[in-house]
Amino acid sequence: MIAPKGKLVIIGGAVDMGSNVSVTEHIMQPHYIKFFEKGILRRIINESANKEGSVVEVITTASQIPELVGNEYIKAFNQLSVTHVNVMHIKSREDAQNPDLLARIAKADVVMFSGGDQLRLTAIFGGTQFLQILKKRYNEENFVIAGTSAGAAAASTHMIYRGQSNEALIKGEVQITAGLGFIDSVIVDTHFVQRGRIGRLLYAVATNPGILGIGLGEDAGLLITGGEMMEAIGSGLIMLVDGTNIVETNVYDVEIGDPVSIENLKVHVMSIFYKYDLQQQRMIIKKAIRLEDDVYITAAQSSNDLIQ
Repeated sequence: MIAPKGKLVIIGGAVDMGSNVSVTEHIMQPHYIKFFEKGILRRIINESANKEGSVVEVITTASQIPELVGNEYIKAFNQLSVTHVNVMHIKSREDAQNPDLLARIAKADVVMFSGGDQLRLTAIFGGTQFLQILKKRYNEENFVIAGTSAGAAAASTHMIYRGQSNEALIKGEVQITAGLGFIDSVIVDTHFVQRGRIGRLLYAVATNPGILGIGLGEDAGLLITGGEMMEAIGSGLIMLVDGTNIVETNVYDVEIGDPVSIENLKVHVMSIFYKYDLQQQRMIIKKAIRLEDDVYITAAQSSNDLIQ
């Protein structure tokens, strides 16, 4: 498989402003852009070919409050001196075929998928020319695709779209479908630490041991280059669940509704500047350097930074 020339950034998000909004969350005063504080958006812009001169298209399809979300992204990017920021409120498959929108994504440097409901993303974009253009540009150009929350969960070929965390190790509770397919061999869950979703990811990997489970905490992201090198960005926690060495599981024997057992799952924990090589299946540890105001800017290579 030819490595993509583009870069993929998946972010755990903060407050989910989609179909699962809690009644205790203040929609009119959202705090879901707090990952900006640790430089994730800055890193996205730095990875773009045109830096602050980049044309950014924000896609709010997953959100139930797209206008509010779009305006927040415009303000956040403007604070980073990025002024060419547009918003696409795509609400149907018909919208996704709009020639004007297709022309815009053909010219953008960065495309950013907001949070919300990941099933809206796959149902609206699946099989469209819009998605085909995104994939072609990602594979052939120095093009950045980023997604937070639902936008991150939908980025891979396999996607978790349903499942209560407290019942996730019950057979049949977690539902998986096809994602947008920017990256193979992984499955992503978001708001991972804050919503106690470890069980969902364990179950997903137990039923698909050949894929790597990625659990993204809030204010945590992965920059993926070449389709295989994943670097942790942001201040939050990332967990990787590797099922390739599972010795045994009863997931294929028990009935729907019965509990599942799994033997010998491997778990990695990543924080900022750690890397994971999907091809080699190994962690690469770097020493982070804190420069100012708890913002991590760069990292130093250690002499023995490879962990098998």
